[in-house]
Amino acid sequence: QLQLVESGGGLVQPGGSLRLSCAASGASLDYYTIGWFRQAPGKEREGLSCISSSGGSTNYADSVKGRFTISRDNAKNTVSLQMNSLEPEDTAIYYCAAYVAPRFSLCVLQRKYDYWGQGRRVTVSS
Repeated sequence: QLQLVESGGGLVQPGGSLRLSCAASGASLDYYTIGWFRQAPGKEREGLSCISSSGGSTNYADSVKGRFTISRDNAKNTVSLQMNSLEPEDTAIYYCAAYVAPRFSLCVLQRKYDYWGQGRRVTVSS
């Protein structure tokens, strides 16, 4: 059973950067597409970015394109989300999630993800 644990996040000033990591256990990430999502208070969950099992396909929501970068290190069984130029509107709980996918398939944000981490809080405030 795949288990995901996020780390990183915290408090940062507007314009600053943070890095989130998603560490997997119980299975190799070689066979999973990974996505990052967030949910702000009173808002629906938003898909931010995904990366295919091979790392060859990535997608970004318009709200984070050009500011966030997703990457993976299958040897370390981790996926990271580098977040730059953070804005107060980025304040939310951030989650990583996964679904099983063929190795060279494209990643899809708008679909059901089967495994979820517990979430990490990111607060952007001066």
